Amino acid sequence: MIAELTQRLLDREHPMRIHLLGVAGSGMSGLALLLLEMGHAVSGEDRVTSGETERLRGLGLRFSSPHSAEDLSAAELVVYSSAFRADHPARVAAGDAGVPAMRRAECLAAVLHAKAGVIVSGTHGKTTTSAMCAHVLNKGGEPVSHYVGAEIPVLGANAHWDEDSEFLIAEGDESDGTLALYQPAHAIVLNIEAEHLDFYKNLDEIKEVFTTLLEQTSRSVIYCAEDATASELCAARPGAVSYGWDGSGADFVATDVTEGRGSTSFTVVGNGTPLGRAELGIPGRHNVLNALAAVALAHGLGVDFNLVARSLASFAGARRRFETSYKSPRFRIVDDYGHHPTEIAATLQTARSLKPDRLVVLFQPHRYSRTQRLAEEFGAALQAADLVFVTDVYPASEAPIDGVSGETIVDAVKRHGDTECRSVPDLATAHHVVGNALREGDLVLTLGAGNVHEAGGRLGRDLRVLDQLLWEAGEMPARLYEPMRRHTTMLVGGPAQFWIEPTSIASFAKAVGFFKDFGFPVRVVGRGSNLLVRDGGIRGAVIHPSKGEFGDVRVDAETGEITAGAGVRFKKLASAAQAAGLGGFEWMEGVPGNVGGGLRMNAGAMGVETFDQVVSVTFLDEDGEIRTRTRDEIEAHYRNVPELRRNYALEATFRGKAASPEAIANELARSKAHRRETQPIAASAGCIFKNPEGIGAGKLIDELGLKGRAVGKAEVSAEHGNFIVNRGQASAGEVLQLIADLKAEAKSSRDIELHTEVQIIGEDGVSF
Repeated sequence: MIAELTQRLLDREHPMRIHLLGVAGSGMSGLALLLLEMGHAVSGEDRVTSGETERLRGLGLRFSSPHSAEDLSAAELVVYSSAFRADHPARVAAGDAGVPAMRRAECLAAVLHAKAGVIVSGTHGKTTTSAMCAHVLNKGGEPVSHYVGAEIPVLGANAHWDEDSEFLIAEGDESDGTLALYQPAHAIVLNIEAEHLDFYKNLDEIKEVFTTLLEQTSRSVIYCAEDATASELCAARPGAVSYGWDGSGADFVATDVTEGRGSTSFTVVGNGTPLGRAELGIPGRHNVLNALAAVALAHGLGVDFNLVARSLASFAGARRRFETSYKSPRFRIVDDYGHHPTEIAATLQTARSLKPDRLVVLFQPHRYSRTQRLAEEFGAALQAADLVFVTDVYPASEAPIDGVSGETIVDAVKRHGDTECRSVPDLATAHHVVGNALREGDLVLTLGAGNVHEAGGRLGRDLRVLDQLLWEAGEMPARLYEPMRRHTTMLVGGPAQFWIEPTSIASFAKAVGFFKDFGFPVRVVGRGSNLLVRDGGIRGAVIHPSKGEFGDVRVDAETGEITAGAGVRFKKLASAAQAAGLGGFEWMEGVPGNVGGGLRMNAGAMGVETFDQVVSVTFLDEDGEIRTRTRDEIEAHYRNVPELRRNYALEATFRGKAASPEAIANELARSKAHRRETQPIAASAGCIFKNPEGIGAGKLIDELGLKGRAVGKAEVSAEHGNFIVNRGQASAGEVLQLIADLKAEAKSSRDIELHTEVQIIGEDGVSF
């Protein structure tokens, strides 16, 4: 059937109608491109669209998602990827319509046999090596067609059909035995390991497939002498050509290997004769071996070595093969497709050659069966990292296996050494944990054959903003995805997308202006004493002015005035007043917040409010101007200061009155006693509800018998009904549900509408 299809595909006068199932995948999209360039009418379907499917549509692909009965029934041939099993509705429909169907590899074999094929095979390195071979021959004056399993920038696309070319270079997939379908002119064997044992029984079965390929190769066999199994199968074949390291006795060897930052240079010796120096534009010793395979192929086809060396220097790698997705003086993010322990070991070695301060890995295991079978090997390979995060398993087409998850890898890493390893099951939020753990000088490596690169993309997007902020506004403490549970007195809340800690009014103003120019929302958070942050976190910038100028307290004994920065805690302000002999500040001792938050909500206790003592407030206004206004110019209400909802308090001046040390001490003691008697010790956000007319909120909740009511770890305090406490690892969702329950009970039992006093901010789900 393959030979017949080859003849049909070469008949340009009678183009075929071919329908592809799973056309968005890298393998099928490449096949679609070949068929389109051969002149055939190609349609395809998939669950998702991608940039690749959009590009193919521009070249003539008829695309549907998920299914087009019309295109399928009109096709002369249906080609399916491995994800489309026999019972898939599209395959069933093809059978019902009487349309012949074949696997992707069978169709590719038919295309390959239309030219002198060069199959690049092996457990690892196929994509990079096949791309290198195509690039070297193209630049060396021997234009070729190619089919590669990833986007290749220097080649322009993952596949290309050149009508006039003699050769078609393709990577051959050994995962499902279809490697035995190919009858190439040249075969390159990189390595052979016991992989894909969900399909094969053992290594011997894998060797049989490679042996079939070699027996069907009509011209040369090129193999890596460093791989024992490849040497076993290839060395005795007539005319076989080997490559390896100096001292291996191979036909082509690399000597004097020098690794630099992002590149590797080496001398090539062919059959005992030095051919010259080569430099690869991509890092990694394993890529030197891949390059030697391309050198051996090109040499056998008569390409001048100087052209080969020049081509290797301009080779930029394949997408998701040690691809730098973000780089700045502070951080680098690299993405790699590696999903087998051998690949991971080589990739980590390459990453180490770039000499980062720390190597941080986000690894997504690929397939449950591989995770189960190779857990110990993964655990050993990942020891080369400084910090490892592991997501849950990317299943591909597999069903889950009981007891196998990302934790399987975490446990294995811990068994094999002292590399710190953490589980981050949810890929959608994994970048939050990784990003918050970063230090300047880190290299972040996203590893896996699934969609782990998406996390690296999100992380790079936000690092770019943060690095730009520090370049424009100057150095200040700043980091990504700071968990708000660390900065709220209730100890709940998701992450802040950007967490900034300016130490001066000037840097505060620059940070606010920067984020507003970028279109990000800006919030200022102090101690978080009257704050409830939702579990999805806070999109945009959270500015935390607590140190430097914002932590200063200045006392003017003559006027009885104290000026305090927005980050000064009320407790510290009360202590400073006591030391200066100024009374009137004692009530602040029992308020857990700071000056900025207290000003914004006109906090109070013991019958006193913040603005009862304010002389003036300095703030940053909406136009970026720093202004100072007196108390008479500021409108202040119960728990509401409209002007400070729009503007940002920077510092304030308060007035006290001279008092004796004994009087101040007595008032402080009274405040402390009142707090101990009426407020819970456990983590809380202060009063949850405003007092409704005629009754205190705490008294209402007490009368309704709701003290002790709980949702998860969130519980109504037994000491004060208007406090909800965190009994340990409560979520914001649990607190919010408890608030909703209390409001509903007050409405149904007393027809009283309760309104929250606590500020509730943030997102319900993941938004960044």
